[in-house]
Amino acid sequence: MGIDAYRWMMTEAGQPFQKEAFDPFPLAAGDVLVEIAGCGVCHTDLGYYYDGVRTNSALPLALGHEISGRVVATGDGAEDWTGAAVVVPAVMPCGECELCKKGRGSICRSQKMPGNDIQGGFASHIVVPANGLCRVDEGKLANAGLALADLSVVADAVTTPYQAVTRAGVKQGDVAIIIGVGGVGGYAAQINAAFGATVIAIDVDQAKLDALDGQGVALALNAREFEGRELKKRIQGFIKDNNLSPFEWFIFECSGTAAGQNTAFGLLTFGSTLCVVGFTMDKLELRLSNLMAFDARAMGNWGCVPELYGPAVDMVLDGRVKLAPFVEQHPLDSINDIFEAAHAHKLTKRAVLVPSHT
Repeated sequence: MGIDAYRWMMTEAGQPFQKEAFDPFPLAAGDVLVEIAGCGVCHTDLGYYYDGVRTNSALPLALGHEISGRVVATGDGAEDWTGAAVVVPAVMPCGECELCKKGRGSICRSQKMPGNDIQGGFASHIVVPANGLCRVDEGKLANAGLALADLSVVADAVTTPYQAVTRAGVKQGDVAIIIGVGGVGGYAAQINAAFGATVIAIDVDQAKLDALDGQGVALALNAREFEGRELKKRIQGFIKDNNLSPFEWFIFECSGTAAGQNTAFGLLTFGSTLCVVGFTMDKLELRLSNLMAFDARAMGNWGCVPELYGPAVDMVLDGRVKLAPFVEQHPLDSINDIFEAAHAHKLTKRAVLVPSHT
């Protein structure tokens, strides 16, 4: 079958993306060809492009790992996926190794991450394994008032904090503190609220805090307004005034900054769980003995295992997690301008790049 497929290639850090045609055929057994509806622009993509974070696959490479679309061709054994609307997991484990069998697919050493291990989603089409794809109920999608392209951000911005919240064990009545509420952090706030936690949001950007008004946040704090231990004292006062537990807070560091990580560590209290969700190459000095003294724990989180995608998508489609106010579609052909705007912090919503299929 003839398909005019193209992708925008990163040739070297900071240089303009270049558009090129490619032939996706033949498909290997178990693989599918997805016609991309949308691909979200993530902080990680900016790290590859601007900060020199190395991709596992050599350049040139199409970036992009937040992908939704429709299966338009299949390899042998994957025929049941023909025509399906899907979200492509940002991390696709092999499903067969020892780690996968232990339920640790997110650290599978044979995993495939679009835009890192394989060609990514800033393209018209992508070839991926059918194993692990998340099928989308298009009736529910329509009822939710969302386009399939909007769901692309589920593949990282929603599922990554969903896995972090699930693994941390957040439950009704807990206190969840989110540091950095743009993108991933905003969804972390909504997901924690959906799990029944009292959510405290912290950011240095007042507009990001304001955007979460009505999204389940009980207290929003601008970190620029506090010095030293004042921030923790303000939170402790809120906890006391609302008869919440002063212990066992869940702290989600989503800013991907050294300052955010320092703030997160400084908020540890007895029995706390610190979840590191954001990424930065920056380093900071910490006294790890605080973990011992508080009998606390620190957890990393890399992506999300495919088996958690279904429940995360359900949260979006039933309205417990709102996407529409936080995403904005742009033509894929404007990728160079959108990356520049994202890097300059000029975007107020997460950009979803939509390819032309004409």
